[in-house]
Amino acid sequence: MTQKSQKLGNKGEEIACEFLKRQGLEIIARNYRNQMGEIDIIAKDGDILVFVEVKTKKGNELGSPEEMVGLKKQRKLKKVSQMYFVENDLEPNYRIDVIAVDFSLILPRINWLKSAVEG
Repeated sequence: MTQKSQKLGNKGEEIACEFLKRQGLEIIARNYRNQMGEIDIIAKDGDILVFVEVKTKKGNELGSPEEMVGLKKQRKLKKVSQMYFVENDLEPNYRIDVIAVDFSLILPRINWLKSAVEG
């Protein structure tokens, strides 16, 4: 990943966190890592833990940001979230969302896909 794309990704994650806070979610962790991989944001929506994958792009030359979460990435997100419950000795009550941030326009476009990945 280039420094430019990493900077864009960090900006997208920051926007996604602020967006989630405005929607009433509490941010628990950012860039959480375990032996299975990484999840961009962990938040709480009432009593539900929400694992959020943020995809940020500028332009749709290779498809929309939402389309960048393929089956392989979905499987990895499931494994990381399941390991989170094991590590923290919690009962699994969760969903996996995707937030797509598109910087193609003057203002970023945010698309929140709740339960985008089947748990």
